[in-house]
Amino acid sequence: FACIIFKMSSIYQNMPPTNGKVVLNTSCGDIEIELWSKEAPMACRNFIQLSLEGYYDNTMFHRIIPKFMVQGGDPTGTGQGGESCFGQPFKDEIHSRLRFMIRGMVAMANGGRDDNNSQFFMTLAPCDWLNGRHTIFGKVTGKTIYNLDAMSGLETGPEDRPLYPPRINSVEVILNPFTDIVPRRLEAAPAPADGANRPTVKVRDRQVSVGLIETGVVTGVQEQGAVVLRGRG
Repeated sequence: FACIIFKMSSIYQNMPPTNGKVVLNTSCGDIEIELWSKEAPMACRNFIQLSLEGYYDNTMFHRIIPKFMVQGGDPTGTGQGGESCFGQPFKDEIHSRLRFMIRGMVAMANGGRDDNNSQFFMTLAPCDWLNGRHTIFGKVTGKTIYNLDAMSGLETGPEDRPLYPPRINSVEVILNPFTDIVPRRLEAAPAPADGANRPTVKVRDRQVSVGLIETGVVTGVQEQGAVVLRGRG
């Protein structure tokens, strides 16, 4: 057990310091997110500006896969919508010290390389196969990680859509490192076009390592009999 704690401590120490913080006020409770604005400046600027503009207010988490991740950030709720604050997709920002080694990592969902808009996901377990595929720009902190864990137990239907989706009621920006941001006045999000590309997160084709979320200390330990998740695309 001491070795596990030492390993987790080493992982956290290897992460760069954060500079930026927001709080998602969700139907499952607050989720505090600290941001790596130096390592992923475009993703963090996008996330903060959209938050200041109320873009994420009253949106749902439209995809939940237990022991893997929770995905949201689409104002249409379809999984096919969402635009960045730049008016177009922005490039990936992959940093060597930011990896999917623990639960609570916050990253951009995308439709492929350099195709980031507004959708993001939060991990529920280590997901090493996602390294290099998605821009990590933040991490869930403190005891609010348990509010994220609570979402993983919600019942889902086809395409991993929750039957009763948890929602982001509002977003509070606690620390904004981008002092030049001027929030825009936004109109209602248009419905996605037929056949629109759906930002997604690749599900591993074999058993995955999951964190023992009950203890809150030994995240990242392998659990026997982990659920098998089938890949899609």
